[in-house]
Amino acid sequence: MDIETFFKKQNFKNQLKILTCGSVDDGKSTLIGRLLFDSKSIYSDQLSQTKFESEKYGTQGKEIDLALLIDGLQAEREQGITIDVAYRYFETDKCKFIIADTPGHQEYTRNMATGASNSDVGIILIDSTKGILDQTKRHTFILSLLEVNHVVIAINKMDLVNYDKNVYDEIIKSFEIISKNFNFNSKKYIPLSALVGDNVFTKSDNMPWYKNETLISTLEKFEVSKSYIDEKFSMPVQWVNRSSSDFRGYSGTISSGKINVNDEITVVPSGEKAKIKKILTPDGNSDSSFENQAVTISLDKEIDISRGDLITSDLKNIKIADQFSAHIIWMHKDAMLPERNYIFRLINSYVSGKITKLEHKININSYEKIPAKSLELNDIGYCKIALSKSTFFKSYSNNNQLGSFVIIDQFNNLTVGAGMIDYELRRSTNISWHEMTIDKKKRSIMNSQKPCALWFTGLSGSGKSTIANILEQKLHRLNKRTYLLDGDNVRHGLNKDLGFTDADRVENIRRVAEVSKLMTDAGLITLVSFISPFKSERKMARDLFEKDEFLEIFVDTPLQECEKRDPKGLYKKARSGKLKNFTGIDSDYETPISPEIKLQTLSKNPEELADEILNYMKKNNII
Repeated sequence: MDIETFFKKQNFKNQLKILTCGSVDDGKSTLIGRLLFDSKSIYSDQLSQTKFESEKYGTQGKEIDLALLIDGLQAEREQGITIDVAYRYFETDKCKFIIADTPGHQEYTRNMATGASNSDVGIILIDSTKGILDQTKRHTFILSLLEVNHVVIAINKMDLVNYDKNVYDEIIKSFEIISKNFNFNSKKYIPLSALVGDNVFTKSDNMPWYKNETLISTLEKFEVSKSYIDEKFSMPVQWVNRSSSDFRGYSGTISSGKINVNDEITVVPSGEKAKIKKILTPDGNSDSSFENQAVTISLDKEIDISRGDLITSDLKNIKIADQFSAHIIWMHKDAMLPERNYIFRLINSYVSGKITKLEHKININSYEKIPAKSLELNDIGYCKIALSKSTFFKSYSNNNQLGSFVIIDQFNNLTVGAGMIDYELRRSTNISWHEMTIDKKKRSIMNSQKPCALWFTGLSGSGKSTIANILEQKLHRLNKRTYLLDGDNVRHGLNKDLGFTDADRVENIRRVAEVSKLMTDAGLITLVSFISPFKSERKMARDLFEKDEFLEIFVDTPLQECEKRDPKGLYKKARSGKLKNFTGIDSDYETPISPEIKLQTLSKNPEELADEILNYMKKNNII
């Protein structure tokens, strides 16, 4: 079935995906309720229930609270706010609409970004009694970032300012100033009252000075570009379909372009080529399919394709790299820290990686690019990212599916950020590993020992350096080749530029872990004595090494005992406020869950504890 036939079969109307956004209490839910009510898209029983709940929750004399048609969660109805993204469908004689009501509260900005990622038009609501607020600016920036190129600025609650044209004009002037930073294809300004219905479906007699169209007429005239006509075909493989012994198909949703039977395709990353043999849709076999259709395709020959691969006719514009630059919206209360390991989900694949550099973040008031070391909740930044392996993508501006990703915490699986890829970094293809003739195995044989990293972690004053120093002496007497990396000593040289913020602590451990890996590669037993307070960075260090090369040694000394010892007077300074970001006082220490060795310092002296490590190493054939 070709595209034209498909549309005729569906009695095609233009379909528009709309997002409402703006600050809290600007009237987003009420506006959508008005659109549903005036388009007669509400069932009678739903309307009756809404009238009942309008009285229950109190609507200040209104017959019906239109916002309750949208706010479906109990907490939303009780608090009178939107928390989750709500999608609603309605249509007119000319157009079909899917509209998303997104939260205005700053803590739910991530939900707004989710709604914007799949929208054609953004309706930015502004409360005429308050004007443009910080969240209005943030949402406008996110719309531009996610390339929602058409916006309607709905200046709401005009009834509360007596339909004053001067208020409307001043808000337009203010919005023009902030929107000069963005390249929206179109901007439409409409004064309205969602509560009363002014200029939503019908022109308002209360604003005779407004000569342009109503909101619904404006929305009906937006043309959604049919990108599948011009773009080339790409489809990420979501499932390899083996429904019978003689059938092998590849299922997914087409992310761009159009495909026909007998078209040649290439599989990424393998580079193998084949031709389309069949296209299967929910309606049966088809001669062609296009963007956003879910299909299963079979090929004219068997080649190796797995979930997460890409089938495309656009190999020229597909980028394959392990490093790229991207805009990131941070969505979690725990800050983003450069060099911390995260999981990146791109299309159907999960890849570990890290944000190697935060170039800048955005001042949401002025849209200035300002320097920063980390991103906090709702911050927007521009970053460089390195993945553990190469993957395929396009820039977000060329394909929002192949150019977007989410960031996941590796320990609790929470989504902590979302990103839009700008471009690949050429360094990812210009640098390759150079194999050496003399390797770790040969050095290990020459040294007559198994190289490894002994990673001592614990609070300041726990006894890490003391125990490590004694252990190194014992290993030296056994003719073992060692090197001890001590936290304070390394900060005199390699890490002298780092402070004690969380971001600096992450970088501190990253550098030391890389040095430890090089020393282990040199065939040494490397003793590493660092507080290393975060489990994420200890895991990052462990992941650099081969199996059984990394021993985590938790020097378990209670905080009270460490404070009692206080060999450098640091706890006293921290308690008095003279020393900030001190682990155990105003910076967290995340206790190891399953270290190879756990040392109880209250019941044994340092000599005995060093022997405990030595015995473990002998028992496990390390020495």
